[in-house]
Amino acid sequence: MPVTVYGIKNCDTMKKAFTWLDSQGVQYAFHDYKAAGIDKASLERWCKALGWETVLNRAGTTFRKLPEADRESLTEAKAIKLMLAQPSMIKRPILEQGGGKPPLAGFKPEVYAKSVK
Repeated sequence: MPVTVYGIKNCDTMKKAFTWLDSQGVQYAFHDYKAAGIDKASLERWCKALGWETVLNRAGTTFRKLPEADRESLTEAKAIKLMLAQPSMIKRPILEQGGGKPPLAGFKPEVYAKSVK
């Protein structure tokens, strides 16, 4: 199954994920959502599988710099709208494997070892 890694090229967590995938001989395509954007359907799919709270990166500076009104009373629809407008608010990496496997959010070597083949 084709593996696609979504994220931002210069992110340290992304670099760790790339290094791990390369060391395991996993072939993958990279989608830089800061450079290429992201479509609403992908965000909705990830939110359905993982929960929007997992997909939205609240720890990043982009989210923390939002006006208080944008950070309050978040719903899935509001979170998706924010992530579409500023893709750097999306957790990274998001890894899709296809074949009915759920996507993975973030990078943990032990989780990748169990799931990525």
